[in-house]
Amino acid sequence: MSAIKKDYKRITTKSLIEMKSNGEKISMLTAYDYTMAKIVDTAGIDVILVGDSASNVMAGHETTLPITLDQMIYHASSVVRAVERALVVVDLPFGSYQSDSKEALRSSIRIMKESGGHAVKLEGGKEIKESIKKILNAGIPVMGHLGLTPQSIYKFGTYTVRAKEEEEAEKLIEDAKLLEQLGCFALVLEKIPAHLAQKVAESISIPVIGIGAGGGVDGQVLVIHDMLGMNNEFSPRFLRRYMNLYEGMTSAISQYVEDVKSKDFPNEKEQY
Repeated sequence: MSAIKKDYKRITTKSLIEMKSNGEKISMLTAYDYTMAKIVDTAGIDVILVGDSASNVMAGHETTLPITLDQMIYHASSVVRAVERALVVVDLPFGSYQSDSKEALRSSIRIMKESGGHAVKLEGGKEIKESIKKILNAGIPVMGHLGLTPQSIYKFGTYTVRAKEEEEAEKLIEDAKLLEQLGCFALVLEKIPAHLAQKVAESISIPVIGIGAGGGVDGQVLVIHDMLGMNNEFSPRFLRRYMNLYEGMTSAISQYVEDVKSKDFPNEKEQY
């Protein structure tokens, strides 16, 4: 059965649920600044994630843990100003929601008011149930995130595939159903076995977006810097590079340096 593709002028949380029911896959990419978000939105992406991965690709940190709420709001506000069609989801950073549901609500309200984002994303299941309930009760849409949750990297000790064992797989399915029951509008599954991800997607009515979770889910998300090949150090199995910008940009900049040094730039046509 072929998917029914509807032309959405503006993507909302309701749009994504419609897309799942119509069998249309959901496209999602990260963006962290105005210029990149403008390009991504114009290209027709459905969801832009202002991810805490900005901690890695924008600031050079080893993990997502150091990025602050203020920094996430800065990145998100830059993205929102560029976007006309996509739904903008903003990660709640580490430490802004885990320990206290009231703090989770305050953090979410700040993101919505100060950045203009459309929804927030949180990592975890049952353990953050109260935080999710409080945020949803305030009318703020929530996207869940299960599987490999990078904010818990020191608990896991590695970025390896999650939920390969039966006990962890069962907990993941239970958590996915709980997130749906609580009222989350969608769920990200990161780096889990493809058969498990498909089982989750088929067992809940909300969209499931995968990253390293196979093709049996309702959509896919990648980090923009990875899929455009802006870095050449990160090469997991799930990553498809659509360009090699690292090589192209390095070549262009090297040529610029050479042209400046040789006095070829600027030429007579490039000055007043």
